[in-house]
Amino acid sequence: MRRNDRKIQNTNDIIQVIKKCDICRLALNDNDYPYILPLNFGMQTENEQIILYFHGANEGKKYELIKKDNHASFEMDCSHNLITNISNESCSCTMEYESVIGYGRIEIVPDNEKYQALCLLMEHYHKKDCSFNPSVMSRTTVLKLTVEQISGKKHIKKEKNKNL
Repeated sequence: MRRNDRKIQNTNDIIQVIKKCDICRLALNDNDYPYILPLNFGMQTENEQIILYFHGANEGKKYELIKKDNHASFEMDCSHNLITNISNESCSCTMEYESVIGYGRIEIVPDNEKYQALCLLMEHYHKKDCSFNPSVMSRTTVLKLTVEQISGKKHIKKEKNKNL
């Protein structure tokens, strides 16, 4: 990481950023170019091990790619705010943000674990009551990404400097 002053050092702080994000961009290997897609997600932690869950229809390109190669990268970001500094001679700007990137291995969740994973997705979007119609679950595939490497960055100006 080039800007160590923006690095998020603590895993718990990275988890707090993840909780603020509402989209995770998943990148899969697709021959010459990565295949990237934005997904809703849920998260679970077990002894600082982060696991991300995604859902989708039962067919599609992502499943074909995962069968060929289950290595995946991901990115999520939030807390965007454009900060401008206008003076008589010039105008400069910067962007506030928080972001997380990482990689791991992704797999399809077995049917007997699907309900719990879908509850984690709903919980991430502040929906604690997760009653699912079983017919909908049979038309849904759930993916589990076990994170092997993760890092976070944060650039938030101090409150007193926000409106210079």
